[in-house]
Amino acid sequence: MVVARTLPDLDQLDAETLRALLRATHEQLLSHQDEIEHLKLLLAKLRRMQFGRKSEKLERQIEQLELKLEELETAKASRDSQFAPASDLSQKPMAQRPGRQALPQHLPREVKTYEPKVDACPDCGGHLRKLGEDVSEVLEYVPARFRVIRHVRPKMSCSSCERIVQEPAPSRPIERGLAGPGLLAHVLVAKYCDHQPLYRQSEMYAREGVELERSTLADWVGATSRLLTPLVEAISRHVLATAKLHADDIPVPVLAPGNGKTKIGRLWTYVRDDRPAGDMTPSAVWFAYSPDRRGEHPRQHLRSFRGFLQADGYAGFHHLYEGGQIQEAACWAHVRRKFYELQVAHASPIAAAAIERIAALYAIETEIRGRPPEERLQVRSTRARPLLESLHSWLEKTLSQVSRKSEIAAAIRYALSRWRALLRYSEDGRLEIDNNAAERALRAVALGRKNYLFAGSDAGGERAAAIYTLIGTAKLNDIDPEAYLRCVLQRIAEHPINRIDELLPWNIQLEPQSLLTEALTY
Repeated sequence: MVVARTLPDLDQLDAETLRALLRATHEQLLSHQDEIEHLKLLLAKLRRMQFGRKSEKLERQIEQLELKLEELETAKASRDSQFAPASDLSQKPMAQRPGRQALPQHLPREVKTYEPKVDACPDCGGHLRKLGEDVSEVLEYVPARFRVIRHVRPKMSCSSCERIVQEPAPSRPIERGLAGPGLLAHVLVAKYCDHQPLYRQSEMYAREGVELERSTLADWVGATSRLLTPLVEAISRHVLATAKLHADDIPVPVLAPGNGKTKIGRLWTYVRDDRPAGDMTPSAVWFAYSPDRRGEHPRQHLRSFRGFLQADGYAGFHHLYEGGQIQEAACWAHVRRKFYELQVAHASPIAAAAIERIAALYAIETEIRGRPPEERLQVRSTRARPLLESLHSWLEKTLSQVSRKSEIAAAIRYALSRWRALLRYSEDGRLEIDNNAAERALRAVALGRKNYLFAGSDAGGERAAAIYTLIGTAKLNDIDPEAYLRCVLQRIAEHPINRIDELLPWNIQLEPQSLLTEALTY
């Protein structure tokens, strides 16, 4: 509604016209207030995007305090060593030194024995016999280094028939490739787990005196991802063979061919993790890449899945629920986030009240995490359902009291429009209150994007999805990703395809840590 810039002569207006003018002015004021609220929220979001969250500022302050503490402790140690006699330092019992722990038993030991320099007693010349020994340990670091393994296969000739006998050449992960399984595993983990692009790895290796061009490393990554494809497919089958699945997606800039610009691809993640419900079935995560975000992609990914899908409110998921074979379980973390952003932007008391009510639901979940589904369902029925009913009534009442165009109204409508799916977790003990399992799986991708800037192509996005699948699944099973990939690459070239499940993280037998460390160090 457009309101005139100058007021008419109010003395000449009748009561009804005055009331209409007052209503119009009030509506315009409310509209301006809603617009101001929206702009403040938008500015707060943009500032967090540009400068980072306040928590990041707090982390920097903590880092500064850690550095200050480090400097004070270093200075103290320097003063102590300057004024204390050397004999006092060497004879100080280990138990009196604060923070000292036994060194890990799996580390290899190099024993150095210091025999007396004399064969007889310095005082009387008598024979020396062993009385005991003092043992102390020092933790040392041997820098990681390359080494060349030379495979020698002697040729033997029969003196009678001249037949040549020779052992077959050992298989390699990449046929006729120069890289061993340990180096390939290191390159993959450095790129996809430690977020080191290949050009940076090439520079680091050059400092070790080994020239490995970025193109060579890229060839290794491509060949290795093809070799590991059957294992990725086995993980995807395991992930989808469940009654409850977590799903989410994240944008990935991809270099468009021909023009040097980037387009936005998508990495989808599907997580199977039933440990919070007391189920010890191995957890796993499957990543899939698509060149866009059309809903046909999750429909294709989940064509064989039947059960509950825990996801956000992305419209591309909605068609999955139409047939009833997949049921939606909405995410309370997304609901809470809407109110949290309002609270951060302008300290909304309504948002604070909503956050407090949702926190009470999460407190219940903390208590029952890891318990069997039946027990979780019983606790939710008796304790969470009353809180949910009260929250629903409060949201409806509050919505009627705020402006329809306000941001707080939008946050409330977001929750009410998904209420049936938000309640579902309270009706089945296998379900979770939120979709954080999928969001945790995507953190590695989010960190990697900051270093990669973009994927080189759609094929590069598919390779990233494959390696993220293997690394993420190894982590979910508390396995070192590099040790796992090293072990897999040692075997997979000759491993029967119909027994590929033997190489899954929860089935494979890794080398003992002590043997592995010794092999890499000496």
